[in-house]
Amino acid sequence: MLSPERLPGPEYLAQRHVLTYMEDAVSQLLENREDISQYGIARFFTEYFNSVRQGTHILFREFSFVQATPHNRASFLRTFWRCFRTVGKNGDLLTAQEYHCLLQLLCPDFPMELTQKAARIVLMDDAMDCLMSFSDFLFAFQIQFYYSEFLESVAAIYQDLLAGKNPNTVIVPTSSSGQHRQRQPPNDCNLPDGVEASLFYQCVESLCDRSKYSCPPSALVKEVLSTTQRLTFSGFLMTLAKDQGINRALGALPDKDLFLDPAMDQELEKLVAQVSGLSISAPTSSSGDTANFHGRNSPRINSPWKPLHHRRKIDAESEGSNEETDSSEN
Repeated sequence: MLSPERLPGPEYLAQRHVLTYMEDAVSQLLENREDISQYGIARFFTEYFNSVRQGTHILFREFSFVQATPHNRASFLRTFWRCFRTVGKNGDLLTAQEYHCLLQLLCPDFPMELTQKAARIVLMDDAMDCLMSFSDFLFAFQIQFYYSEFLESVAAIYQDLLAGKNPNTVIVPTSSSGQHRQRQPPNDCNLPDGVEASLFYQCVESLCDRSKYSCPPSALVKEVLSTTQRLTFSGFLMTLAKDQGINRALGALPDKDLFLDPAMDQELEKLVAQVSGLSISAPTSSSGDTANFHGRNSPRINSPWKPLHHRRKIDAESEGSNEETDSSEN
């Protein structure tokens, strides 16, 4: 599985989802061929696959791509944590809608349905506009987002067990279209005792053995369920979200201090130092109009997170804007 320190190497990608990334790279190459022709195709592919390796390739991409592979999902989870961990560090509490707005800053078409499902794990029967801590939402969102197809099938198993049916035949949902079905939450209120944990685990284990989608390690699921005789579906989701063993196996988020990220802190300090250096060293014009000088002549600092083809596109647009400004001034 993925780990925070070791994102997948070339061997992992070659064996698993290299075709997905090749198709995406070629698609972007064709879409931006005019910009890319300025610095070469080889350089484009080098930067593209470096971004895949580093996990930054999912930034500002469409949801269908963000959820296309396990590596993409883990990369998105880790990026969301790194970008917004200060929310938790500051002790801020947000609603599901506010967390969804943060998700859309990274993925503009991220579906509200997934955010609501993650919030429901935390809030259970409470109103969906209640406030949640960053850590509570993040760990619930991790389970819901990364294991979404698995949870759809487990919900069907739970409903069958509640109804006394044989859940051996389970239809595993697909996510090829990027759309997730609306899961009706099992009605735990009518049956507070839920279902028998041992029978539930047998069905879940069978599902994990035959599912082509990502599932939590069955040994860890067994360990989680071994502490109770009966369980509800909402209780199962909450237990998965809080289990550090499953969090470590998934590997997208740290298992210790959620608000510490020395590598990101160091990177931010470098960027702040660069910006501060530009402000301090910039000379003042003869009229004392320093603000106008900065607006026209200060060098552009590109975000280290954007792939090269994104940067070139932004640069081209900015240069066009500068030409219009200069011509209007003349």
